[in-house]
Amino acid sequence: MKIVLIGYMASGKSFVGKKLAAVLGIPFKDLDAEIENQEGKSIPKIFSEKGEIYFRKVENEALKQIISKAEDFVLATGGGTPCYGNSLDLILNQKDVLSIYLKTPIDVLAVRLLSEKENRPVVAHLNTVEKLNDFIKKHLFERSYYYNQAALIIDNGKESVDDTIEKIILKLF
Repeated sequence: MKIVLIGYMASGKSFVGKKLAAVLGIPFKDLDAEIENQEGKSIPKIFSEKGEIYFRKVENEALKQIISKAEDFVLATGGGTPCYGNSLDLILNQKDVLSIYLKTPIDVLAVRLLSEKENRPVVAHLNTVEKLNDFIKKHLFERSYYYNQAALIIDNGKESVDDTIEKIILKLF
């Protein structure tokens, strides 16, 4: 089984993904980590040195490589992954891939992002919860079209990771 987690930055894709993979007994992959390994630098560094267009091309290629492999995995994507190029089509049209949108409340996202914004190039310049809230609302309005096309939508953020994983497992089996 190939599971691809999509959702906004700080929605818990990596955190939930690692635990979900462990429960299912399959490998966990993080698209951003794969890109960082391939490029030899952090995502913020890639953004600052090469720009977002370059990053999105590299991201799309890395996604293609991972999805085309004949192995089971849980993959955490970047927040923008399904919104650029043909990435969403790659995720949705691969018959052995299940897409899951981790839908997280804006207030939860804002608090999480404020504490880790240095590692998030898209929001690094926003320095209050209010500014983050406004930015996230606008961004989610644009991105929800892509996120909501996932095969499963799991509400996430107000409950424990174990509860979120239990919701996913119940939908899978």
